[in-house]
Amino acid sequence: MFTAVFRRCEGWWAAYVEEVPGGNTQGKTLEEARRNLKEALLLVLEANRQLARQGEPANCVREPLLISR
Repeated sequence: MFTAVFRRCEGWWAAYVEEVPGGNTQGKTLEEARRNLKEALLLVLEANRQLARQGEPANCVREPLLISR
């Protein structure tokens, strides 16, 4: 689970994900900012995944990781 932070700023809603640098966006409404933030987070995670796999050795093991409390 991630923490979404929304802040009203000059007629717009600014939004970011507290735990993920670069996961920020804005929207004219709070609902639009929520939608945009989900999309931004997915894009950041996918970009990070691609960067991490560049030059990766063949002997890596990749598996899903479930995080819960």
